[in-house]
Order: sequence, then structure tokens, then C-alpha cells
Amino acid sequence: MIIETRKNGFLQKLFGGLFKKSKKIRLGIYGPVNSGKTTLANRICMDFVGEKLGTVSRIPHETRSVNVKENVVLRLKNGNTLTMDVIDTPGIATRITYRTFLRYGFKKEEAMRRASEAAKGVVEAIRSMDQVDMALLVIDSSKDPTSQINWVIAGNLKAKGVPHIIVANKIDLPYSKPRRVSLAFPDTPVVPISALLGDNMELLYREIYEMATRGRR
Repeated sequence: MIIETRKNGFLQKLFGGLFKKSKKIRLGIYGPVNSGKTTLANRICMDFVGEKLGTVSRIPHETRSVNVKENVVLRLKNGNTLTMDVIDTPGIATRITYRTFLRYGFKKEEAMRRASEAAKGVVEAIRSMDQVDMALLVIDSSKDPTSQINWVIAGNLKAKGVPHIIVANKIDLPYSKPRRVSLAFPDTPVVPISALLGDNMELLYREIYEMATRGRR
């Protein structure tokens, strides 16, 4: 029994080392409602797979469950590659009410169903943080970045030890102030992008690659 335990320990160290050196990660995309998470997930998947991952809508909580696109091969212009499972998660909110959906023309029964699914989606999103290797926290750079929900998400990622990048999205909007995002999160890499237009995506891809492969070479 002792010999078998030692053998298993040796194998775990051996294969554990191999896994650390492998260039494949599970990349989770998190953020508040309507920050552009699914738009970003779609941009990544379209750039490297040619297929969208989810549906984008002006209606809040359109993404109400975790969606995954496996084996997306990120390719940098310098030839480096990184294989990723891209995970798009529901928007995280501190309060969800069916009345939000009533404002978009849904009847009460459908609004209540959507609100219930959205609440479950928030729980699912937070739980998924335990399963990812890296994360992108998507923040709408045209809004105040110091909102409670942004701190909640960042705090959860930090507490769980998940390396992450702050994505200051929507720099195409006239009131975008990505510098405010950098000032709000001085200890975390911040990359300003427009997921909608594709601005600065190569910069984000390089940051993802560098963070994912740091210490694995």
C-alpha cells in the first residue's frame, strides 16, 4: 500500500508537470450585465474558429447559462499559439427582478421565468470560477468602473487565485474612459478594446498568451 501510494505520488508529479507545460487553458469571461462579454466571446471565436458562441441582445441577462467553445486555437501574428476552451458566462448582478424584463415587453410569466433563470445563471457563473485557469473581467469603459458588482467579481477571482485581465470594453463609445478602469484596478493588467469593432484585439491576445504561458516554458 505504501509503495502504491508513493508510485501514485510520483505519477501525479510527473503528469502534473506535463500539464503545467501544456499550452491549453480554460478561459472564463466574466462581467456585469451588458458589459459585452458575449460580444467578446463571439469576437474571439470568430477570429479563430469562424463561429459565434452566443447570442447578443440589448435585453439584460440574455446569456443565462454558461456556454463553452472548446479547442479554440489562438494564433498570434508572431506565430505563437495557445489552445483554449472559451467560457462565456451569464452577467453577474447583485439584484435581479422580473420587473426588469417587463420593461422589455415580456409578459409577467415569461419575465418571472427569465428572472429565475438569470439568478441561477449568476450562481453558475460564480461556481465556474473554480474550473477556469484564467479569466477576463469585462468592464464597460463608458461607465463608472468602481461599481459594487465589478469589485465583487474581481474580489471573487482574486480570492480563488484565478489570474485575470481587466478588459476595458466599448472604447468605440464617445464617453469611453479606459484610463478610469486602469486607475480603479492598478494591480491588474488592463487592456482597452472594442469587442464590437475588433479594436486592440491583438493586444489582448498577446496579454492572454503571456499570462497563460508565464512560468510554463
